[in-house]
Amino acid sequence: MLIVIGPDSPDHPSDPETATWSAVSFSQGREGNRKSFPFHRLAAFVASVAEHAPEPHRIRWVWSSAHAAYPRILKDGATIARCWDLSLCQAILADAATLPSNELTYSPTIKLTNSQDSAPPGSLPPPRINPDQTSLFEVPTSSSAPPRPTVDDLVTEWKAQQSSLDSSPNRRRLQLLLAAESQGGLIAAEMHHEGLPWDTNRHREILIERLGVEPQEGHRPPLMQDLAESISATLGAEHLNPDSPQDLLRALRAAGVGVSSTRKWSLLEWADHGGQLSQARRELIAPILEYKQLYRLWTANGWHWLREWVSDGRFHPAYVVGGVVTGRWAAHGGGAMQIPQIVRDAVRADNGYRLTVADASQVEPRILAAMSGDQALAVAGRGKDLYRGIAELGQQTGSALKDRPAAKIALLGAMYGATSGEAGALAPHLKRLFPEAISLVERAAVTGQRGGQVTTWLGRTSPAPDESWLTSVRDVSTSAAESRSHSMSRSQGRFTRNFVVQGTAAEWALCWMGEIRRRLRRDGVEGTPLKTSLVFFVHDEVVLHGPESEAADVARIVNESAAAAGRLLFGDAPVDFPLTIATVESYADAK
Repeated sequence: MLIVIGPDSPDHPSDPETATWSAVSFSQGREGNRKSFPFHRLAAFVASVAEHAPEPHRIRWVWSSAHAAYPRILKDGATIARCWDLSLCQAILADAATLPSNELTYSPTIKLTNSQDSAPPGSLPPPRINPDQTSLFEVPTSSSAPPRPTVDDLVTEWKAQQSSLDSSPNRRRLQLLLAAESQGGLIAAEMHHEGLPWDTNRHREILIERLGVEPQEGHRPPLMQDLAESISATLGAEHLNPDSPQDLLRALRAAGVGVSSTRKWSLLEWADHGGQLSQARRELIAPILEYKQLYRLWTANGWHWLREWVSDGRFHPAYVVGGVVTGRWAAHGGGAMQIPQIVRDAVRADNGYRLTVADASQVEPRILAAMSGDQALAVAGRGKDLYRGIAELGQQTGSALKDRPAAKIALLGAMYGATSGEAGALAPHLKRLFPEAISLVERAAVTGQRGGQVTTWLGRTSPAPDESWLTSVRDVSTSAAESRSHSMSRSQGRFTRNFVVQGTAAEWALCWMGEIRRRLRRDGVEGTPLKTSLVFFVHDEVVLHGPESEAADVARIVNESAAAAGRLLFGDAPVDFPLTIATVESYADAK
């Protein structure tokens, strides 16, 4: 069964809670019942349907976006198993239809803006300015807001998407992508609702240990201030503001430090090339590097961040599903895509609970092996560290890829388009060992250099370059224009080269999380849900939080789900996806 839900009216009500919504059911493609209810009764309606349905887990709910409706359902204590997120699917289909070789026909019937792109749940949208407004305090008219898609609009759009899907010669893969992306919308909303457990007291202790007491507005923390004064004295630069890269760079150069930037790598490179003075140089830049680390802690995860993002002992990241063009997730502020090591000890399980932290190893190279069908690369990583496996093969064949660092540099260089330096020198050796894998990314690069589009394994399509790019690449009228043309072409080639691999890795991660979620919902006693839930995700890592008594089962579920995701995408391809799994009380102990 499939149920489409949405508002009855396109108008924006003064009280969204009392707005009338409707649900239209479909069975085997035929429209069934229609039921109306106020929005605040949405969760009750979902629960009622689940109670009376013989297989509630098979119902697929169709809506404009999970972000628009699912938070309300979660707030009232209900969940759903499956959905079809029309806005997420629309974006994928619209891109796919721009590539003729996809042989896909699609024309959206209504423009759906994925509301997850505008602001995190619970925050106010930016004010809309009425162009006819003439007075300072005049209230903008409601006409400035676009009409909402009604349930009938959504039914029409759903039919258009199904028709488009039916027209695709790669229907199975594309349908899997759309279902996985929609599932991602559910998971993102659930993780935001659940939140990552966060010990605010421990966080404050970390801040005091590293920065000192919280300063007044406009002042540095005391330990940072002491360090700033020490740097100023060492460089002989009175009134130096180390927060300013320009000021710091001038002071460094005046003190004889010949660097082109204040970035960490530039400072370390200068120190390492000092010969007998290298140790003295490292001692000189050490306070600067420490200050930069403390500055990041203060500005990215300091007291203001703690007040802004953590409530009731939970960090509630606001994810943007498919927020990166390759399909990777993004986040609305808060640093959700990377929790610095320095504050990870604040991520602590509740009493009697544990964190299960699972990190997938070398996902993108393994994805490349599976996509390309390169048996040698698949075997190199089978049951072991893939880079070490490449090095072992290199030793056996007399290749220059005879140690792990060289193998890693070469393979990452191939996936990201590094053509110079050590990666460029090792590229021919890599191609001799793994011709199918390297040919795949090289073909993708050539397509991009020519202004073409590429697709991931399941069918996410890269955007076509715009007309200005094409014009610039065609312009070789002068030596400067020709140089610019070659540079832009190579850059686009690097993008498409990586798009096919990174995008497919994102698809694997979606399927991995989807399978984890499915098993968590059914693997309890007599098929009941476990209490453990997904609470955090970043690229190739997931964090779950649940009772200690469930931890062993959860680790098994996470591991088995990684293998299941691989089979779902690649069938019986001889590629595995090993995980590093830790069951811990503190996130800091997982690394």
